[in-house]
Amino acid sequence: MTTTSNGARLAVRKTFKLYIGGAFPRTESGRYMTETTPDGTFVAHLCRASRKDLRNAVVVARKAQGGWAKRTGFNRAQILYRMAEMLEGQRARFVEALSTRADYDADEAGAEVDATIDRLVWYAGWGDKFAQAFGSINPVAGPYFDFSMPEATGVVSIFAPENAPLLGLVSTIAPVIISGNTCVVVASGTGASIAIDLAEVLALSDLPGGVVNLLTGQRDELVPHAATHQDIDGLLIAGPTPEQHRLVDTEAATTMKRVKVIVDLDRAAWRTDAAQSPMRILPFVEFKTAWHPMGM
Repeated sequence: MTTTSNGARLAVRKTFKLYIGGAFPRTESGRYMTETTPDGTFVAHLCRASRKDLRNAVVVARKAQGGWAKRTGFNRAQILYRMAEMLEGQRARFVEALSTRADYDADEAGAEVDATIDRLVWYAGWGDKFAQAFGSINPVAGPYFDFSMPEATGVVSIFAPENAPLLGLVSTIAPVIISGNTCVVVASGTGASIAIDLAEVLALSDLPGGVVNLLTGQRDELVPHAATHQDIDGLLIAGPTPEQHRLVDTEAATTMKRVKVIVDLDRAAWRTDAAQSPMRILPFVEFKTAWHPMGM
């Protein structure tokens, strides 16, 4: 136990690192950001992810993507459900985090955590159903079957909402990974440290390392790099500024990325049914068509 000269115990302050490939490395740049509560109270130092951290996370996400996509939809659903189980077991911890770091009152924080758990379960339910819902058997003029099936796009970069550091974060990650994509997520703004708390939950669940990679950093610094990175297949950005929106639309076109922009929902709107939909899976799937001759 660490104590002061007068015998008082010193709290052990948490060090928030990045989450890449199932591990918690420090930023390669050595740079840090200071997180404070809305009233200015110091919370912690966070890693300020660099362009190289982003590149490293993309490499890891790419390596993990093939294996994750080959899993059955049912297995991916089981893993999302396990994530919900783990989060349920740490409910009190996240209620406190939202209350102390993100200016939620106790009732609102509880509702936010409950909605986050429910959202993971909800998207888990679509894991083995979205292909049936959105795939098709196409009529053709010949003795063939013609099937259209949704498949994962690949590696998706996500810039999470800044006004809903837990529910907004999960609401952007879950529909991306349930179809077999992997992702590199940038959390910023008030309560960004809660993303690393969530990473600790993910690390203890059945989620393979590299499927979800979480960085804390500055949007203005990392958005341009994500938009032009040639090994990122899709980009999702929630609540961008007009400048960020224009940059994404322009720069992502150079690498033919799939882009999804979510308007800046307010905090309460993330808890509504409108913030969850199987249609949110579709921006990052591609439809592949297969032909098969009819048997006799």
